[in-house]
Amino acid sequence: MPKQQRVDVVGVGLNATDTLIHVSSFPLSGSKIEYEAETVMPGGQVASTVIACQTWGLRTRYVGKLGDDDASRLHTQEFLRAGTDAHLIHVSGTPSARSLILVDRTGERTVLCRRDERLILQPTELDREWIVNARALHVDGHDTAAATLAARWAREAGVLVIADLDDNYPGVDELLNNIDFLIVSRDLPVRLTGKPNLRSALRELKRRFGCRLTAATLGADGVLAWDGEQFHHAPAFRVPVVDTTGAGDIFHAGFIYGLLQGWPLPRSLDFSCAAAAINCMAEGARGGISPVDQIESFLATTPRYQEAEELSNLTAEPPTPLPSDSHARPRRLAEDHPCTSS
Repeated sequence: MPKQQRVDVVGVGLNATDTLIHVSSFPLSGSKIEYEAETVMPGGQVASTVIACQTWGLRTRYVGKLGDDDASRLHTQEFLRAGTDAHLIHVSGTPSARSLILVDRTGERTVLCRRDERLILQPTELDREWIVNARALHVDGHDTAAATLAARWAREAGVLVIADLDDNYPGVDELLNNIDFLIVSRDLPVRLTGKPNLRSALRELKRRFGCRLTAATLGADGVLAWDGEQFHHAPAFRVPVVDTTGAGDIFHAGFIYGLLQGWPLPRSLDFSCAAAAINCMAEGARGGISPVDQIESFLATTPRYQEAEELSNLTAEPPTPLPSDSHARPRRLAEDHPCTSS
């Protein structure tokens, strides 16, 4: 194969076609409700991150698998429109990954998703030249074996590796050993490490896997990051939320953009929070991707939340153990669905 063009960012991971269904409230079991609107839009964790980076002027490449249906054609057209160098592997007779997303009037989304096993990207389907001819590699954990190989190639070539993980996938430890910047969903650090709170879990992830940075996105509580010397908390912005679909994807795009600009970490985290907040003011995983100058203006003028009680609870030292006969149980944090936009 001819030598691949050098790009700023290459993404290896999930794409999905999102059907957004707006409802007045989340339906009760056994109920029947009328929905308000339905929209079909492209999404997926890595695919959406790559599109945002391309929109902001970075040169991008995407590697992933699609079926041979209308959803496949939608993604192909979107990568072409954006100008992304897309290496798409089409699987005959297979539907592309799809998500049904219920969005209530608060903007919160609930996801039902389906992805055929034939869409799992295999390590043998990767070409090393796609990966090493980039400044940064972005992966999720859905195609763990392929992501691990890509991350290993990237590390060997001096390419920065960023990961967006939301579940403890089989084989994920090997992937984590090859990650530079690990930014995960809010409850995953504790689940991965068994530590009692978020701060100790982020420290442990960095110690165990040697990442340059470990961080967790916290929704309305912003983001908490550990760089090995200190914690950095960037509060979220106060905005009228339309749809939280894709907030994490655009956050990761903002982080990658700041990283490649050489920005200090606090500036990158602030920019990422701002980009994600703007996206939440529109419909869909990519509906609110805005130009860089608009994000900068928003960042400078929009009020932010103060540190919330929930963040304090997440990061506090554990309380004295309850007596053995106590029936009290800690509140369980909601988990992100494993196969959708964050």
